Amino acid sequence: MTQFSFDLHNTDGKARTGIIHTPRGDIRTPAFMPVGTAATVKAMLPENVRATGADILLGNTYHLMLRPTAERIANLGGLHKFMNWERPILTDSGGFQVMSLSDLRKMSEQGVTFKSHIDGSLHEITPERSMEIQRLLGSDIVMCFDECTPHPAPEDVAQKSMRMSMRWAQRSRDAFGDRPGHALFGIQQGSVFKDQREESAEALKTIGFEGYAVGGLAVGEGQETMFQVLDYAPDMLPADKPRYLMGVGKPDDLVGGVKRGIDMFDCVLPSRSGRTGQIFTRHGVLNIKNARHKDDPRPLDEACTCPACRSYSRAYLHHVFKAHEIIASMLMTWHNLHYYQELMAGMRDAIAAGTFDNFESQFHAQRAQGDIEPL
Repeated sequence: MTQFSFDLHNTDGKARTGIIHTPRGDIRTPAFMPVGTAATVKAMLPENVRATGADILLGNTYHLMLRPTAERIANLGGLHKFMNWERPILTDSGGFQVMSLSDLRKMSEQGVTFKSHIDGSLHEITPERSMEIQRLLGSDIVMCFDECTPHPAPEDVAQKSMRMSMRWAQRSRDAFGDRPGHALFGIQQGSVFKDQREESAEALKTIGFEGYAVGGLAVGEGQETMFQVLDYAPDMLPADKPRYLMGVGKPDDLVGGVKRGIDMFDCVLPSRSGRTGQIFTRHGVLNIKNARHKDDPRPLDEACTCPACRSYSRAYLHHVFKAHEIIASMLMTWHNLHYYQELMAGMRDAIAAGTFDNFESQFHAQRAQGDIEPL
């Protein structure tokens, strides 16, 4: 059986390209993972997600443990079979959703007790339970259970949170056990404090993981602060392992993250935006709700080859969105995911050719020339 491994192929400055090998297929990096929160990428069939160029999806431990439950999914053959996606799946640990969605959250050294946002039932997630849930799901890449430190956080609060997450990382590693072909990623914490990021990275490297994530960003700190942390945080992690920036982001976030050494990203933005009429293009953002599109025969982006751009006009998409037709969500989500995957492919090609700086300059120049519409 193919083991989990990472081959670094090219570098251009800090930007990197390579291949993550898994038993369920290779993942080209830099990679963007569409989010399949509840075992589906909303408004998309799995084969259509794959057609956009996605090599891997993200599933959500918190949502799946509540409904339909990890045990039910395991009894039905695992998450890959359940959702008809045979390629790799990464599952998050549930820590972020416990923080952002649940009520009556009580945290202790043992773990987190919380009320379900669905029916108010009480649940507990510990590092051991998170590992069990992700094992039942059959995840190819499993994330450590951690506390997502809110922003802003005083230095002492961030440090206390980070150190507990590092203790939970060790418990996650112990509970994960020996699972050939599967990988466990550690999550660096430390908020915006460089010394805490260094302490966290050293703790994770001592434990040892198959990959490493930069956590605790994209929680309201803004792009400038996020990039300031990314100027140093990825460099603290092993160069021979994948580096994953969790929950990011907008197209310019992805370009900036790759520039600073990130290999993997996930975000609900392209699919959620597709359902709400926000369209990402080479020239910026379109709002299909705007009346200016109702008589426009042009595609969303003349250079795009997705089904929405090949076969439908802005006028049609404006109409079906205004009429609340389901096809609007389908076509615009497909377009956005296609755009994101083309962006990642373009960055991979540029890194391999040693022209990433030119790619970045052209990316920003195209957007500056476009007409970014208000939402």
